[in-house]
Amino acid sequence: MILDAHGHIGSWPDFLIPDPSAEGLIATMDSTGIAATGISHLLGLGPDAVEGNRRALAVAAAHPGRFGVWQVYNPHHRTPPTDGPGVWGVKLHPDVHLCRLDDPLYEPVWKLGLPVLAHGQTDSPWSSPEQFAVVAARHPQVPLLMGHTGLWPYGFRRAAEAVAEHPSVLLEVCGSKMTGRWIARLAALAGPERVVFGSDACFLDQRIGFGRVALAPLAEPDRALIQGGNLARVLGPRLARNPGGTPL
Repeated sequence: MILDAHGHIGSWPDFLIPDPSAEGLIATMDSTGIAATGISHLLGLGPDAVEGNRRALAVAAAHPGRFGVWQVYNPHHRTPPTDGPGVWGVKLHPDVHLCRLDDPLYEPVWKLGLPVLAHGQTDSPWSSPEQFAVVAARHPQVPLLMGHTGLWPYGFRRAAEAVAEHPSVLLEVCGSKMTGRWIARLAALAGPERVVFGSDACFLDQRIGFGRVALAPLAEPDRALIQGGNLARVLGPRLARNPGGTPL
């Protein structure tokens, strides 16, 4: 079972997205064998988290079993995080919202206890890997995916080392700078059970992100963990809670 942890639906004002639709993403998923993708709506990351989350949940309901929703939490608007059918967890983007990941404004998210996918960027004042370690120490019960594993190649190793003592943090590997060899290195550094496939579709071509993992120099059991096993372990029964969906 192949699961994409990091995806989006919708448009972004300064980034070309040739096909921002759910239908376009499903066609790509079908071509690569990806069972489901975790999405947040880009409207939610931008000016309107409430409407963006509503649209993302509507997409998940319209395509049973194919999408899980990372509900966007805007710390300035205090967007109420909720749980329910179709929800995989909460999406945080400290660099868009200009609020440090370790800021107390995110406390409602950690108290909810849902899995969290957060943008992670080496040397960012808002989302550096070291802040993931701080949050994990405070809230070790919350599964926390570090989106992009630090984003920049010079920071991949640093990201893995920053959270080495915090098993609740998983390294999610989407990004235009990621490579198959680096995915294998991260598996060696952190353990294959702590690396998760993500593509950043529809920002980036999902086929390229999938190809990096599919062709990475990994042992097949490790590849299976990274392609979907690790995320399935984190999500558990949430995978089957899409309205009208069937267990994956």
